[in-house]
Amino acid sequence: MIKSIDHVQVAVPPALENAALRFYGGLLGLTRLDKPEGTDDARGAWFAAGNIQLHVGVQLQGFVAASKAHVGFVVQDLDRMKVLLKGDGRPVKDGGNVGGLRRIFSEDPAGNRIEFLQAP
Repeated sequence: MIKSIDHVQVAVPPALENAALRFYGGLLGLTRLDKPEGTDDARGAWFAAGNIQLHVGVQLQGFVAASKAHVGFVVQDLDRMKVLLKGDGRPVKDGGNVGGLRRIFSEDPAGNRIEFLQAP
């Protein structure tokens, strides 16, 4: 029935919208996409992450960071990603190896958990 994943969305509070957009588009280097006509909210942004999209949505009330649920990004150079994250003041926690993949965990500016993985 399901053919693929089209997108994943993370939520951020209004006060951290700009910081989150700089994080995903600047630090992580995701390509910002134009939202299609008919999108009901001008806030936030959509980004390309390979053939899957990451949507950053602004949650106006009751925001709680995702501390367990997370996006997992495959990267070419995990050590370089650690340097970039630490340089931006982001926490970096070693996630060990799982299924032959090295991994680390960090957080976006809103505190949402993010996993970064690298194949050997």
